[in-house]
Amino acid sequence: MNRQTQMLIFNLVFAQAESQKSGEEGITSPTPSDTSTPSPESTPPAESQLPSSGAPGQVIPAPDEPKTNAQESTPNTKPKSPSVEAKASSDEGQNSTDRNGAVNRDESDQQAVIVQPTLSDKNAEKGPAEALWFDFPTIMLATVVLVVLGIASSVAHYLTRTPNPLINPALVQRFVHRLWAWWLMFAILIAGLFMHRIGTIILFGLVSFWAFREFITMTPTRRGDHRALFWSLVVFTPLQYVLIAISHWNIRPDESIDLYGIYSIMIPVYASLFIPARIAMAGDHKRFLERSAQIQAGLLICVYCLSFAPALLDLRLSTSEGEPWNGSNAGLLFFFILISQISDVFQWTWSRIKGNRIIAKDVSSSRTWEGLMGGSLSTGIVGALLFWVTPFTPWQAASMAIVVAWLGFAGGMTMSAIKRDRGVHDYGSLVLGHAGVLDRIDTLCFSAPIFYHLTRFFFV
Repeated sequence: MNRQTQMLIFNLVFAQAESQKSGEEGITSPTPSDTSTPSPESTPPAESQLPSSGAPGQVIPAPDEPKTNAQESTPNTKPKSPSVEAKASSDEGQNSTDRNGAVNRDESDQQAVIVQPTLSDKNAEKGPAEALWFDFPTIMLATVVLVVLGIASSVAHYLTRTPNPLINPALVQRFVHRLWAWWLMFAILIAGLFMHRIGTIILFGLVSFWAFREFITMTPTRRGDHRALFWSLVVFTPLQYVLIAISHWNIRPDESIDLYGIYSIMIPVYASLFIPARIAMAGDHKRFLERSAQIQAGLLICVYCLSFAPALLDLRLSTSEGEPWNGSNAGLLFFFILISQISDVFQWTWSRIKGNRIIAKDVSSSRTWEGLMGGSLSTGIVGALLFWVTPFTPWQAASMAIVVAWLGFAGGMTMSAIKRDRGVHDYGSLVLGHAGVLDRIDTLCFSAPIFYHLTRFFFV
């Protein structure tokens, strides 16, 4: 088919479409018989130019005439050509795509806003060491303790300056000495907490070292025990706290290692087996079992048990409903130490007020059944009042406080029995007014591992 035939067919189709359009709009377009030669205005596009003399039957479309207002207001109901319909469909598809794209963008923006994590979610995802260290409840608890110590100091100063014949001066002097010991403990604890997690662990490591030293100084040793004591003081004691310190450190981004399975058995298993073996290698068999047991007991009580107190800082805690707890683990540690010390004060006070039945006179004449029961209930009430600094509910905080009180009583009785066995009154004289370090932390040593594991089992 030559080029002229193609152009003829194209003009016929185009003229028919224009005639239908003109018929609907009331305008008659020229027919093929009226059109003989093409005009300059009706020349087809440049890419399809025609020869100067039109071929027979060739139709040239007439130029479009301007529409009147009536024609503009008349709705256009003419059928669309396939090319026009295809173009309209493509335009509608593009508009639909644009609208869908806009809707999808709006939905994605809404989803982005919805899934943005809140501050509590970010704190829950962070490790305990990365989360908020001093939160408001912890600061409030430290402030309350500071105010109470200040009021107690004022009372002690008044009783010292104005003696009362109804009050035993020895009790006043004992109260003043204990008050100074509490001030010292409070200052050391706050200083350790200000150094954050590592500083707190180092603080407890030094306390364990000094308490273990007091325990070993009180017990008789022989020359063959020196190497075993060196390993216990210089190797196993620091290693226990080093394992706690590096536990939960990020070895890779978003990946940490939990060393609980190592530091929870290192002293009870490995150190307990190493100590008698090392003493036996020294070649001294006299009182071998007694000497081995003394070092093992001191390492277990003064180092292993106390190390679970700073280990509380690594727990990822949640409430009893399973929701992440957004509080500070430092506040939980403060709560535990405060409760253990308060329980000792309450038990001593109740024994003085209404103490008739002594539990073990040859071990501790100041501990009575009335003091134990009254002190435990009083400690439980205080624990329930301080629940807001812990992940516990009030009754859970009261239960944990009572458990701490009973275990603190067991620790005090055990350490008193050891002192009576050795014929000493106090373990040392580091803390003014209340003997040595071990005399002040005996309640902590026995209650720390139980408090830690109860918290780990029910609130992690």
